[in-house]
Amino acid sequence: MLKCIEVSKRFGGLQALKKVDLTVKKHEIAGLVGPNGSGKSTLLNLISGVYKPDSGKITFLDKDISRLPPYRICSKGITKTSQTVQSFPDMTAAENVLTGVLFNGKNGGEKIEALSKARKLLTFVGLNQEKFDVPAKNLNVVELRRIQLAKALATTPKLLLLDELLTGLTPRECDEAIGLIKLINKQGITVLIVEHVMRVIMGLCDRVTVLHHGEKIFEGTPKEVVSDERVVKVYLGKRFSLCED
Repeated sequence: MLKCIEVSKRFGGLQALKKVDLTVKKHEIAGLVGPNGSGKSTLLNLISGVYKPDSGKITFLDKDISRLPPYRICSKGITKTSQTVQSFPDMTAAENVLTGVLFNGKNGGEKIEALSKARKLLTFVGLNQEKFDVPAKNLNVVELRRIQLAKALATTPKLLLLDELLTGLTPRECDEAIGLIKLINKQGITVLIVEHVMRVIMGLCDRVTVLHHGEKIFEGTPKEVVSDERVVKVYLGKRFSLCED
């Protein structure tokens, strides 16, 4: 579905990514992990069109998307959630999701129908119904992350990019989120997730790619990743436990 071929990106004197290859297969849940500053978010931003690669190529469904703007990439079926929660603060939770339903270019129908879909998406991601008509500026970070996911789903993506969506959640909330992401995947949406909590990666991913200093150092199943000596040394640490929260 997605191929990144020798993708590189530099910001001034910082080489954020260096000839990174990444493949995401249709219907899978792929993981992207590595230390802070390893280039994970940069890679998602390149895939979604926020940045353009200095060299290399990105293809989606066999079409080159390397130089397309974000709205064109979104219209082709790639949607990304942000590491830093973003919203329209003076709009309600339902109105925030409604923008995605109305303006994604894929859904027709009246505003009333679109609002109904927005509310169904908020219910799907687990937002309390009492919060639907509350301005986003009055909601907490966990609630805003749920809204952000609903906004992403409103664009009817084929590939969903999740950038640390579970940050700040309790272990119980993480478990609920894992179940939700699996359900999204079962509906035919391919997922590429960046996450630091390895318990989440272990519980979700079919395959994991590890970045370090902007380069890919390993790729394999979750069990292979946590058993690789170099990954343990540069990222996981000797005390890593599969049961770690």
